[in-house]
Amino acid sequence: MTELELIIDLHKNSERQGPGSEKETLKALDFMDFPNDRNLKIADIGCGSGGQTISLAKKLSGQITAIDLFPEFLNELKAKSEKIELKSEIKTLEKSMDELPFDNEELDIIWAEGAIYNIGFENGIKKWKNNLKKGGYLAVSEITWITNLRPKEIETFWKQEYPGIDIASNKMKILEDNGYTIVGYFYLAQDSWIENYYKPMEARFQQFLDRNNNSELAKKVVEENKSEIGLYLKYKDYYSYGFYIAKKNE
Repeated sequence: MTELELIIDLHKNSERQGPGSEKETLKALDFMDFPNDRNLKIADIGCGSGGQTISLAKKLSGQITAIDLFPEFLNELKAKSEKIELKSEIKTLEKSMDELPFDNEELDIIWAEGAIYNIGFENGIKKWKNNLKKGGYLAVSEITWITNLRPKEIETFWKQEYPGIDIASNKMKILEDNGYTIVGYFYLAQDSWIENYYKPMEARFQQFLDRNNNSELAKKVVEENKSEIGLYLKYKDYYSYGFYIAKKNE
């Protein structure tokens, strides 16, 4: 297996492939205002195995297109949606997030939890805007500094991993400069990282290694994730995912 295939193998059976929770998905959704009888068209971009997709489908009336580049995650989502009888509400699509197949102003909601970094925050909100109806909503979670000053170690790490990391006010300005109005913002609680993401991942490490014959590459994947977990536990007061909810106004 390649390193990418191993990373997929580690994460494919998890509820989420990044920090988050149903509570926070629904908190973001509460900032949106639609008529109760509206049949919505929604795209969940970079959906992974669809923890948030399922939460949205239970709450909203309409059709969700769940988009991911990796069929392993989409297959997990299909199986889950069939099991809880949400198959008709959720359509899966294997596609890159920078090649969305939607018409101009087709979508009521564009949702992306922990995924927009793949094409960059500003690039993503610009590319996806045309697919969103005027008055439609964008909801994205994005790695965000939650303090103005940080220890050098964690600042250096994130600037190497993702140079687009920034404080929330600068992210909001990008949204406003591109024709959106901010309707809500919050950052993810620490439990969304530790209890919902890191602890379940740690519990999968040994089976993952066994499944992959304790290969050096599999060990490398585990060690890199352990290092990330250690950094978060050390510096969790300085960064999180910020959840940005915005309305298209032009």
